[in-house]
Amino acid sequence: MIFLVDDDTAVTSACQFLLSGMGYAAQSWNSSAQFLAEAQLQQEGVVLLDMSMPSPDGHETFRIMRQRETTLAVVFLTGHGDIQMAVREVRRGAVDFLQKPVSNNPLKTAIERGYHCSRQLNELLIVKQRYQLLTVKEKQIAECVMAGAINKDIADQLYISVRTVEVHRAKVMEKMAATSLAGLVSDLNRIKG
Repeated sequence: MIFLVDDDTAVTSACQFLLSGMGYAAQSWNSSAQFLAEAQLQQEGVVLLDMSMPSPDGHETFRIMRQRETTLAVVFLTGHGDIQMAVREVRRGAVDFLQKPVSNNPLKTAIERGYHCSRQLNELLIVKQRYQLLTVKEKQIAECVMAGAINKDIADQLYISVRTVEVHRAKVMEKMAATSLAGLVSDLNRIKG
């Protein structure tokens, strides 16, 4: 899904027309406050966000989205941005910063990158949610596994039996939906690093 957030209804109408011609479904808001109140921020999608809107402006809207751990990718649209502003927002995690009026190719490229980014953010959120399901003991064992410790060393370190380590380790694998030790370590590194 693509979300258009711009206080100029002519811009949202033109963008929706352009996007539908490219095969994308879009939903639009003419108020960033309304968007923040109504939109599901933890899903796969791209937000085309106007930088210059009444409060909150695009910069503040993006800050709030990040604070709420959004998995939506943001592409800024602006009629009067400068390079410094663009660099600042891209460093903060925006996918792109496009000047209005925007043409097909740069918009399509930004949306494709946005979907890729959003997919990765969504996968990371799922891994974080799975990690939160682990008990304290399972998290301790997961940390030891990440460090490369074998079951006997983990048992000695945590003052439990090797069998208990094996049981907890199996539960960690199950709760994290890991199909291999390498996959588990990779997922744990993503949320820790």
